[in-house]
Amino acid sequence: MKIKETRIIVRGAGDLATGTIYCLHQCGFQVAALEIENPTVIRRYAAFAEAMFTGETEVEHVIAKKTETKEQIEACWRQGQIPLMADAKGVWIERLKPAVVVDAILAKKNLGTSRAMAPLVIGLGPGFTAGDDVDVVIETMRGHRLGRIITEGTAIANTGVPGNIGGFTSERVIHAPASGMMRNVCRISDIVKKGDIIAYIGDTAVPASIDGVLRGLLRDGMPVEKGLKIADIDPRISEQSNCFTISDKARTIAGCVLQAILMKGGVE
Repeated sequence: MKIKETRIIVRGAGDLATGTIYCLHQCGFQVAALEIENPTVIRRYAAFAEAMFTGETEVEHVIAKKTETKEQIEACWRQGQIPLMADAKGVWIERLKPAVVVDAILAKKNLGTSRAMAPLVIGLGPGFTAGDDVDVVIETMRGHRLGRIITEGTAIANTGVPGNIGGFTSERVIHAPASGMMRNVCRISDIVKKGDIIAYIGDTAVPASIDGVLRGLLRDGMPVEKGLKIADIDPRISEQSNCFTISDKARTIAGCVLQAILMKGGVE
């Protein structure tokens, strides 16, 4: 099968998934993405998932549109755009019959993806077993093994510790201190100091955990539960423009997904 005739469905459209969607789209595949109705993505300006709220979003000059019908999906492909559907259960997989399904939800567990969904099924990160529920697993842990293509077995188990950026790991990620409605004070790309109030959850203030650039922030007006990840600060002030572009990690994973498809998918 030729690349331009090959349909690929990516489950998830967060920032890491967006790297894969973007890469496959740019290579000429017919790519569609599935999301939940109200995704809790914090790196919103680098994620196609934002179109679930806005109807349309653009990441690095590629547009994703929220679609509801097959006609709208095919119109997106003709226009060189990414169709995005609200579909947590993967109903559109059966309707579109893709050659490849990529589970990029990154839930650290399998939420229903199976090898029966397509001739080639790829899972990103822990929660999948290559040769069992998926054909291939892509390692998502930062470090020497990042992007490794696994054809037997599993990815490294989730450590719960964010990757090191500028000498900070867990300190740079902010979790909801209470349950309630998000009310943002700052915007993504704002430069903040430790202790600055970046948002409120109900009446509870959310202070910046370190100095840096507010790289990710959950949407204003979103209901959240205590403990949910709601913000991400990059300590490198010079990297402010990174708020709007696909990350190095996402690009690495995307390239390895592409490699796995060319190795295993029978495309030319």
